[in-house]
Amino acid sequence: MSFAALPCLLSSLVLGQSESDPPSALEALASRLKVEGGADVYYGYNFNRPADGANFIPGTGTTGKRDNELTLNLASLGVSLEPAPVGFRVLVGLGTAMEVVHAAEPVGSATGPDVWRFLQQASLSFAHGPLTLEAGVYPSHIGLESFQSQLNWTYTRSWMGELSPYYQTGLKGTWKFSDAWSAQLHLLNGWQTIGENNRGKALGTQVAYSGDRLSAAFNTFIGEEGSGGGAGLRLFADGVASYQVTDAFSVAASADVGTQQRPEQDAAFWYAASLNARVQLAQPVAVTARAELFDDQAGLISGTAQRLVEGTVTLEVKPAEHLVLKLEARHDRSTADVFGGSQTTAEGTPVPRSTQTLVVAGATAYF
Repeated sequence: MSFAALPCLLSSLVLGQSESDPPSALEALASRLKVEGGADVYYGYNFNRPADGANFIPGTGTTGKRDNELTLNLASLGVSLEPAPVGFRVLVGLGTAMEVVHAAEPVGSATGPDVWRFLQQASLSFAHGPLTLEAGVYPSHIGLESFQSQLNWTYTRSWMGELSPYYQTGLKGTWKFSDAWSAQLHLLNGWQTIGENNRGKALGTQVAYSGDRLSAAFNTFIGEEGSGGGAGLRLFADGVASYQVTDAFSVAASADVGTQQRPEQDAAFWYAASLNARVQLAQPVAVTARAELFDDQAGLISGTAQRLVEGTVTLEVKPAEHLVLKLEARHDRSTADVFGGSQTTAEGTPVPRSTQTLVVAGATAYF
């Protein structure tokens, strides 16, 4: 018996009804409930042997953040109610991923990383015909990758994923023109933030197509970002596409470009692109390769003026329906020294290096 069937069974027992009886209002409500969750654990080895045990650059690493540890990346538990017409979804989690993803939350009264550290999603929804409204904290419309590791082709996420929002807070309207075409409009607090750090708000848009083999989306973001005298207007565009070439071979690509105004300085500019290829070798076995470039000329997004490139190869095995195993090799290179090394400075911080090479083994079980 699945967890999804449990609410319906319980309501039948309480009301003393058989499966042949017409469904009551309580049973109809229970049939829309879904319980979900899972655990994502990993072991990562960094050939730099970073002195602080941290992989990737500060503020990133929502997968495989810790070196030479068998540890928990993400444990999730949630419940949702399919909108008919009103619904909701609440999803909480803990692990190294949650510590990283909320690290940039602005600190203030009733907000900050410690306030929201366990929250992945909490939103209300309303559906009527082709229109769905959602309000609260919900997954970002930007990017190719998901915060749930089992939904991605690779285990570690790209720089494009790490340096763009995984979640956002606001109001989303989705209109389905057909089974294939849809559009979204978002009114947001800001760029991956629950708390607000300025007086401005942001708008996001999406136009998406989902066919039998091709899926594609064009996403935008416009809004004031930063705080105090450092705030400025951010403009960002993101395009993603995936195509199933054959039953065994698929490709996916993504491209980003962004700019932000800065007081008494030239506008910051960044761009990025990635290409992914996946081969299904057998029913439970697949291999994925990813190549990526992220150019942050002013250092506004990554914290350092640099160009990042990375290459990743992932072996995936699914020995059971709800279990995903991944073994991955990854190499990152920057034009600046940004990755932790084994030696330390006089203050005890790692002496940075321009490259890092990782081997990561991850296992995700979910329901």
